[in-house]
Amino acid sequence: MTSAKPRRKPAGRTPRAAAKPAPRAVRPVRRILAVEVGNSETVVGLLEDREVKRFWRLTSGAATADEIGLRLEALLRGGWTAASAAGTVLCSVAPALTLSWANALTRWSGSAPLEVTAVTARSLPIRYHDRNAVGADRLANAVAARGLYGTPAIVVDLGTATTFDCVSRQGAYLGGVIAPGVATSAEELFRRAARLPRVELRRPARVLGRTTEESIQAGVIWGAAGQVDALVRRLTLEMKGTPHVIATGGLAGLVAPECETVNRVDETLTLKGMALLWEENH
Repeated sequence: MTSAKPRRKPAGRTPRAAAKPAPRAVRPVRRILAVEVGNSETVVGLLEDREVKRFWRLTSGAATADEIGLRLEALLRGGWTAASAAGTVLCSVAPALTLSWANALTRWSGSAPLEVTAVTARSLPIRYHDRNAVGADRLANAVAARGLYGTPAIVVDLGTATTFDCVSRQGAYLGGVIAPGVATSAEELFRRAARLPRVELRRPARVLGRTTEESIQAGVIWGAAGQVDALVRRLTLEMKGTPHVIATGGLAGLVAPECETVNRVDETLTLKGMALLWEENH
């Protein structure tokens, strides 16, 4: 028998291996130096994109741009440099301090900071009667609540004043409430009542105080928590939907755990809103 001849492979091109997809370009992390200037405290924060890496609370007070620059150098020593920062953001509700901080940030970074205003909060519809009267910190809080937690939302900022800022389901800033701050009210109580001692603001063991210290602590802390709950419930009745309620500010960690209506505490919410506004403008 004649053996069968082996079949020859048809002529043609050698098949090529499937091309590997090109690796995606990795976007560099954007570092932002954010400064929130308040009436009582100034918060300096270092953010990578929207994440707060470090922050400091400083006592607000009159200072020259040179003095502020020296303080910034001390805080940032061994860490960030102007060359590594993508930009700076300034959010101020203390007009007398704004210019010095703006000049100091300009000298540090080589360019003027983005200032939070109704103009730079370009993506935020503002339903306030006078849109330019809304505090810069309230705008940053509204932007952060909308962008990070969803809408509708109420932000309770426990600082020198206790502010309530409402964001609609559609993401518009509606307005809110301004009430005396927790520490502000306590200081006024100590100033006017000569026989009442200054006490540390902390959670007392019981609401029925058995000492003057316990009585003051219960009145200040649980009185503030009751005020927050009452106002949030009233605001919710005037808003459509069930809002996320986020507490922020220096006293949020003390008061918010005593509240029934607060479902999130984010101490650095304002700084995150400032970073979001920087992204919108660059």
